[in-house]
Amino acid sequence: MDRFIMGHARGDDWSAVANACADQLGDVPDEANLGFVYVTDSLAGDLDKITATLVQRSGIANWVGTTGIGICATGQEYFGEPAAAAMAGQFPADSFRIFDDVGGSAADFAKTWRDWLDASEARFGIIHADPRHPRTAELVPELAAAAECFLVGGLISSRGEYAHVAGAQVAGSDGRSPMSGVMFHAEVPVATALSQGCSPIGPTHEVTMSRDNLVYKLDGRAALDVFKEDVGPELAANLHGIGQHIFAGFPLRGSDRADYTVRNLLGMDMSTGIIAIGAEIEDGQEVMFCRRDRASAEADLDRMLADLKRRAGDSPRGGVYFSCLGRGPNTFGEQSAELMRIRTALGDVPLVGFFCNGEISHNRLYAYTGVLSLFL
Repeated sequence: MDRFIMGHARGDDWSAVANACADQLGDVPDEANLGFVYVTDSLAGDLDKITATLVQRSGIANWVGTTGIGICATGQEYFGEPAAAAMAGQFPADSFRIFDDVGGSAADFAKTWRDWLDASEARFGIIHADPRHPRTAELVPELAAAAECFLVGGLISSRGEYAHVAGAQVAGSDGRSPMSGVMFHAEVPVATALSQGCSPIGPTHEVTMSRDNLVYKLDGRAALDVFKEDVGPELAANLHGIGQHIFAGFPLRGSDRADYTVRNLLGMDMSTGIIAIGAEIEDGQEVMFCRRDRASAEADLDRMLADLKRRAGDSPRGGVYFSCLGRGPNTFGEQSAELMRIRTALGDVPLVGFFCNGEISHNRLYAYTGVLSLFL
């Protein structure tokens, strides 16, 4: 089974959607042994029944997936309607392990799996994490380090119920299961890349006075004065609503400006020049201001796709895509413009995924990014 198989559908109820996906999967080869399923949040309460239908119709016992306000398929996005996307593939025997609860300690989790983990020098993992759990943000880098793996995935998004799938079981409705997913051995070849949705608009600054998430001074000057200079006189003249377009970017230590995490601007004090940012800040940290717009997001997505296509070759078997809720129709426009751009670059590669509350790449939690991984 070289190429993965997939199906995606919208419908009036969970049964119609699940069976339409199963119909599109068709006669699933006996060697298919892992499936991925993503549903929009209006079907979160039915994810267990959808998964059970896919297990029964496909004969595949192992499934992973989750809930999103929006979900992805090849060239197609679904928002605001009941929909699901399913994909199935074949992987070498004993080349993957599904997990359903990291618990409070990533180190304990890795210790439990030590014999299997030690059988491979390089590992790749897909995780679906619950943003409501108090330790989710800490567990991502902890798990990457303890299991010595490169992680991709995202924080579950929902306007109602939350749920994620591990094996044939659905968990997470109570918020106590922080994450689930699947780990792969090195014998499963993967190419992965990240696309930024925000581009820097000024130089990098040093935080010289801060407390918690408040920035008092940048480069020894009032933070707001520096901010106004970077955004320019037109935007500086009317700061109302500027947080919808301008963000704080934090270059990753040891990397260039191309790799950075983005966080929201939460507020500004005109009298004191203080800026509030949606992250804990430390003195000495580097920060730059970034703009989110369609042109820069399209350009960076095209750059990422060209690089990924070069590394993946002409015939990837299938892929998973995790994109920010701020992207999709909110950045790229309607008619599934973001997913169509991927399809135009890569062709009809079977692909599923969801729109996240935060995206995971390697050992970090990002925002306003798209993370694409192709199985080769």
